[in-house]
Amino acid sequence: MGSQLRVYRQKIRSAQTTKKITRAMELIAASRIQKAKQRLAASVPYSSAVTRAVSGVATFSNVDHILTTEPEKVERAAVVIFSSDRGLAGAFNTNVLREAEELSTLLRNQGKEVVYYLVGRKAVGYFSFRGREFERSWTGETDNPTVATAQEIGNALVEKFQADQVDGGVDEIHIVYNRFVSMLTQQPLVIRLLPLEIIEGVEEPAEHELLPLYDFEPNAATVLDALLPVYIESRIFTAMLQSAASKHAATQKAMKSASDNADKLIKDYTRLSNNARQSEITQQISEIVGGADALSSAKK
Repeated sequence: MGSQLRVYRQKIRSAQTTKKITRAMELIAASRIQKAKQRLAASVPYSSAVTRAVSGVATFSNVDHILTTEPEKVERAAVVIFSSDRGLAGAFNTNVLREAEELSTLLRNQGKEVVYYLVGRKAVGYFSFRGREFERSWTGETDNPTVATAQEIGNALVEKFQADQVDGGVDEIHIVYNRFVSMLTQQPLVIRLLPLEIIEGVEEPAEHELLPLYDFEPNAATVLDALLPVYIESRIFTAMLQSAASKHAATQKAMKSASDNADKLIKDYTRLSNNARQSEITQQISEIVGGADALSSAKK
């Protein structure tokens, strides 16, 4: 009984230590999620303005541009996967990697070669462990994304998109990331960046409403050339901010669940420890009573 009681007490101490760690990580994630949400909200006006500008030029100009023109045959497609550098975030990385695998399967079934660009150590580890090739990777800034990294990723993608097939160019660019919906919901999302599949931000005019008049200087093609890297950079940075906010929310939820589980373990082991201690006391009392009875019988 004594050895069993020591085991239960050791397990209680281990659960208490685990609870302290998970509770601290939960509080850290809760503080970071607020900053991530503020950065995400602050980036929305700029990202929306860039998207509207690209939509306006693409809609109200008659120029054929690489940004909006569908290629006759798509041979290679780039897939950018946004994961995290750290784990302990529940199914955060699993969901985005599963979504990327489904997208890759769909693209290959369409006869397209898939080229991967990875953001975050978890995605790099996933591909490295399986011996799969990827074009480039970026790690170390998933918790706190920077514009410089978004520019670097955007420049690499635009360079590949504008390159010829013989030089390793791609015909499509897709991004896969977790979109922050709420503190409890993070949704894996797939978006085709290039060519533009759906024109956003341009609504149908109401009845008796005149269409806006656009004048492009020096010309629409030059404007689209200038907007292309800016558009890609803004969408990439938005995806990074969405992924960061989703990761912190997923970490907070996972650590909250771990703390609750530690509480349950402490209660269960405390109950078992009390039962073992009670059994030990009962056994000791029984031995004392038995010894006293034996002494009384011997005296008689």
